[in-house]
Amino acid sequence: MKGALSGIKVLDLSRVLAGPYCTMILGDLGAEVVKVEAPGGSDETRKWGPPFQEGISAYYLCANRNKKSITADLKSEEDKQKIMDLVRDFDVVIHNFKAGTMERLGLGYDDLNKVNPGLVYCGITGFGETGPYKDLPGYDFIIQAMSGLMSITGDETSGPQKVGIAITDVLTGLYACIGIQAALLERNHSGSGQKVDLALYDIAVSSLVNIASNYLMSGKIPNRLGNNHANIVPYQTFHTADGDMVVAVGNDRQFQRLCDLLELPEVAMEDRFSTNPLRVENRKELTNILQEAFRKHTAFYWKKQLDKALIPCGPIQNLKVLANDPQLAARDMFFSMKHPKAGKIKLVGSPLKLSRTPVSYRYYPPEAGEHQMEFFNDEE
Repeated sequence: MKGALSGIKVLDLSRVLAGPYCTMILGDLGAEVVKVEAPGGSDETRKWGPPFQEGISAYYLCANRNKKSITADLKSEEDKQKIMDLVRDFDVVIHNFKAGTMERLGLGYDDLNKVNPGLVYCGITGFGETGPYKDLPGYDFIIQAMSGLMSITGDETSGPQKVGIAITDVLTGLYACIGIQAALLERNHSGSGQKVDLALYDIAVSSLVNIASNYLMSGKIPNRLGNNHANIVPYQTFHTADGDMVVAVGNDRQFQRLCDLLELPEVAMEDRFSTNPLRVENRKELTNILQEAFRKHTAFYWKKQLDKALIPCGPIQNLKVLANDPQLAARDMFFSMKHPKAGKIKLVGSPLKLSRTPVSYRYYPPEAGEHQMEFFNDEE
C-alpha cells in the first residue's frame, strides 16, 4: 500500500530536531527522504546523550526513521556538484543553516531553482531570512526566552521556565510540513516550486495564541499562572488525598455538575461564581473552596466520579505509566524496529491515522553515509 506522499523525493540537509522532525513525518507518510551530512556524520544529535544503545543516541533515533543517508562535503566543488545533480530529480530540499550560508555555498534557492524550477525549497532559521536579527543563531532555548513563551511558563515563585521539550523546534517541524505540502499542492496548478522561509522566532510567537490575543486586546502583560488557565476557571491542578490531578471545566454546565459532585451545589449558585468571567475574576476564592473538597478522596476516586459525570480530568502521568497505557497501545503509539548496530530499538509512533494511505515504518534511523552507493555510484 502506497503512502500519501509516495513519489515525493526530499533531500534533507537539516540536523538536530526541527528539520529532521519534519522530514521524518514526510517519510512516515511515504516520501523518499535522503539525509545529507558531512563525511563522518554531522548531525549533532548522534552524540547527544546518554542514553545510548550500542553507541546509538536515543535523541538521534527520535527524529530520523524512514530516511536514507548520504554524506557530502558542501565546501567541495565535486561534492557540491553531486548535490546539484541530485536536486534535478528531487521535489523538496530542506535545510537549517544560518541565513546566507546556503547562498555562500552556491546552494541557495536561486541556484537550485535554475536546475529544478519545480523545487520546493524550505529554509529553517532562528529568526528568518529578513529583519535585523536574521544573522543571529537561534536555538530553541533562546527562542523560548525571547518569544515570551518562558515569561508565561512557571508560576509566581518559580520564575520563568522553559517547556520540558524543545517545543519551538517541534512546532517548526510541523509548520515546515504544512508549508512544504502547501507548496507541493500549489505546484500542481502552476508547475513552479517556491521557497518556504520559516523562523523559530515567528513560530514561537504564533504559539502564544490566546495569551498574545489577550495582551493585544487589553495591553496587560500576562502573569505566570503555573497550571492555571488564563481564561477559564476551574481549569487547573488540584491536590487529592494521595496526589495531584488535573480538572478542566470548559463551560457553566460542567461547573454545575462539578459542584454537585463535590457536594457543593450552593457554590454554583453564588453570583461571584455563576459564569466563567466571574470565576476568573474570583479565581483564588473559588480554588480554595474546591481544593478543600478534592482533598477528601484519592485521585483514583475522583477520576472515576468525574469520568461518570463527563467532566474532563486526568492524572499526571510519567513515561513509565505512558509506556504501558492501554489507550496508547491500541493507537500503536509505541513500536519497535530492528537496527543493525543497536539491535531492537523502541520508538514513539506517528499520531497520523490515515484510513486509506496509512503511515509506514520502512527504514530504521540510518548510519551516516549508509546509502552512499545508491546515490553516488562512483564511490568506492
